[in-house]
Amino acid sequence: MVKWTDQERSTVRAVWEQVNIDEVGPDAFARVLIVYPWTERYFGSFGEIFTASAVLNNAKVAAHGRLVLRTLDASVKNMDNIKDTYAALSRLHYEKLHVDPDNFRLLADCITIAVACKLRSALDPQVQATWQKFLSAVVDALGSQYY
Repeated sequence: MVKWTDQERSTVRAVWEQVNIDEVGPDAFARVLIVYPWTERYFGSFGEIFTASAVLNNAKVAAHGRLVLRTLDASVKNMDNIKDTYAALSRLHYEKLHVDPDNFRLLADCITIAVACKLRSALDPQVQATWQKFLSAVVDALGSQYY
């Protein structure tokens, strides 16, 4: 379990309040597929996503990005129980979807980049450090059901 200071909790909530799920979600998820093209293999049902243009214009990519960010909202609201919050999702990704858990880290990095692009100077190094700690806890939770 991750220990959070009151300042860290406040910082994570302050960042999250500035995140527009409809913008950051699609941007972060598209970034994963473009920068790390091997991640495309998990999304065969999304149609043609083999070029940056196709990824950026794919409605399923955008929808999945919004879904990812909506699930992140649950962990912001439940920072003391992130592992349990993601237990079922971790099992799904391990048992049914067979997703390499390192992809969660890649996605977290892309979320940070997308957030930084929107918040700019508001995501100073100290704020980023706290945000990274939070996303690291989420990544760990998503990998928790892997054997």
